[in-house]
Amino acid sequence: MAKFLIVEARFYAQLNDMLIEGAKAAIVAAGHEAEVLTVPGALEIPGAIALAAESGEYDGFVAIGVVIRGETYHFEIVASESARAIMALTMDGIPIGNGILTVENEAQALVRADSSQKNKGGEAAQAAIALLDLSRRFG
Repeated sequence: MAKFLIVEARFYAQLNDMLIEGAKAAIVAAGHEAEVLTVPGALEIPGAIALAAESGEYDGFVAIGVVIRGETYHFEIVASESARAIMALTMDGIPIGNGILTVENEAQALVRADSSQKNKGGEAAQAAIALLDLSRRFG
């Protein structure tokens, strides 16, 4: 049994709840356990994962959040920098599933967050589990 930390940027509560539900369901279905940690925004997710990974308390991580395009360039910065930092941590051998939605509007986010539709939270958890399995195989 592995222990996963779901790190969420709690900005769109209803959408995050759906993403977390999907992630937890996938983790539990695979026979693992999950905990949730909340951070202020998507840019803080990689830092929180890095700190938690150093603790050795968790085997893998799932990043959860929703970034919706607004009227400024801020969307591009948050979307690309959070993804870049998560990828860097993954390349360092930390098993992370990226479930941060980057969408044009709330309707797109709803379809992706809903576990009965695209279930991106569940998919992110499955990715984290797959990476953990690979790290155990090749580590």
